[in-house]
Amino acid sequence: MEQLALLTNRRKKDPTEGRPGAKRLTRNSKIIKTIIAAIQEKKGQNIVSLDLRKINEAVADFFIICEAGSQPQIRAIAEHIRDQVYEKCGEKPYHHEGYHNLQWVLIDYVNVVVHVMQPENRKFYRLEEMWSDAAGQEHNE
Repeated sequence: MEQLALLTNRRKKDPTEGRPGAKRLTRNSKIIKTIIAAIQEKKGQNIVSLDLRKINEAVADFFIICEAGSQPQIRAIAEHIRDQVYEKCGEKPYHHEGYHNLQWVLIDYVNVVVHVMQPENRKFYRLEEMWSDAAGQEHNE
């Protein structure tokens, strides 16, 4: 539940602010492709990206949500995402949450927020339903 509270206390930033020539994120942005590939490499399941750019109340431009069947797999996916995004995109998370319980790990890159969840938590919190106005896309191999 801390993950939901974290997201309500901040606003997404404009990636073009203060950076000449900077572009807004799209589904084809390098960070999004890197996150999805990292999840797939660690066998994350039911991968979905939600495009929140047209929703004014959204705290990010994109959510990427996936499931993992065990706590060690949640940790492995989350750590691999962080390593790959830093290596390939030079980005460190603004914030992360959930490493103690490993039921739901949230990795916040400000304009992209990643949710690695156990299936029962995903069913309970229903993020896709909560953000049903967002265009969703599945990324399963």
